[in-house]
Amino acid sequence: MEFSPSPGNTVGVEWELQLLDPESLDLYDGIMPLMEFFPKAEFVKPEFIQSCVELNSCVAENSTTATQHLAGTLDKLVQRCTELGMGLCGAGTHPSCRRLALITPLPRYKQMLEFGGYLAYTQITFSTHVHVGLGSGDEAMRAMSRLIPVMPALLALSANSPFWRGHNTEYAAYRPRILAAAPTYGLPTRFEDWSAFDEFLAAAKKARMIDTFKDIHWDMRPHPDFGTLEVRVMDAASDLRTLHGLVALTRCLVLRAAQASDEDIAAVFPPDLPYWCEKENRFRASLRGLDAEYIVSPDGSFRWMRDVFEDLLDFCDPIAAEVGETEGLQIARDLLQDKPGYIRQVEAYERDNSARSIVQMLQQLLPGPTG
Repeated sequence: MEFSPSPGNTVGVEWELQLLDPESLDLYDGIMPLMEFFPKAEFVKPEFIQSCVELNSCVAENSTTATQHLAGTLDKLVQRCTELGMGLCGAGTHPSCRRLALITPLPRYKQMLEFGGYLAYTQITFSTHVHVGLGSGDEAMRAMSRLIPVMPALLALSANSPFWRGHNTEYAAYRPRILAAAPTYGLPTRFEDWSAFDEFLAAAKKARMIDTFKDIHWDMRPHPDFGTLEVRVMDAASDLRTLHGLVALTRCLVLRAAQASDEDIAAVFPPDLPYWCEKENRFRASLRGLDAEYIVSPDGSFRWMRDVFEDLLDFCDPIAAEVGETEGLQIARDLLQDKPGYIRQVEAYERDNSARSIVQMLQQLLPGPTG
């Protein structure tokens, strides 16, 4: 499969939001009537489950432009949802919905349902995906392999799904635990170059593991049609400012990982961590978020996640100004000092001992209808 080079290190965002019943504040299967307002929309899309709407940014020169474009689309979406009697919010899971999902009746999703069976009805999750344009498939594979140790950090910063079916799971991000039941989620495999990845695709298709590369749902995957590396590990953000910071940080990390020397990489990323360490770090990030202990050596030595983040941000500094991400990267730094999404949800619950309070808080983080 050919990798179509991106004309510049552009960025694009996919932001999955929850559709809500305005009375019960439960999830609402409203994507089909909503899409009647956006029949040819390039930036508002249905997703696998009918209680999800996906906002796509334009192909942007930086995170600021991408976020501004999303803000304009969001205003239109909020207005249409209001007209249809639906609410809207952003988080990795709904805090109290207990029913199974209703699958969107599109050909690809019908095929996914046939493959996933009952499991497909239970994967009611919402995420943030960031596409970063790269010049070649080899560059994408280099960045992906180098960034595997960083996936827990991005998960920790974005963690925004502590509740599931009315229960405080005591996880910062429970969404990855739900998705772990499916075979193609989790950390990606390392590939030496694009040719090695292409060989894997051919073998996976022959084995009937996948039909297309889109059936691979790793925390990162190349998107050869777009010429991007797509980072998929993050929970859905609840507000535009948080989204901006996550997108800027992700873009800087991908570009630095694609271009940096081996020496620069080794100074920041734990070298040659065995798989058990990488898997454990990802689990700890989902459990404890920014307060996780991050393993940095096969001998079991660890650092605190917040300290790891300081190094990652410093690693991104040299490229931020060059690619127009100074503002966005500063927001990412500020996010470390803010209350993370999972803490805000727990505090909202504790105020009234009610999951409804969480949804109300989440709704307030998005703009209301105008006019």
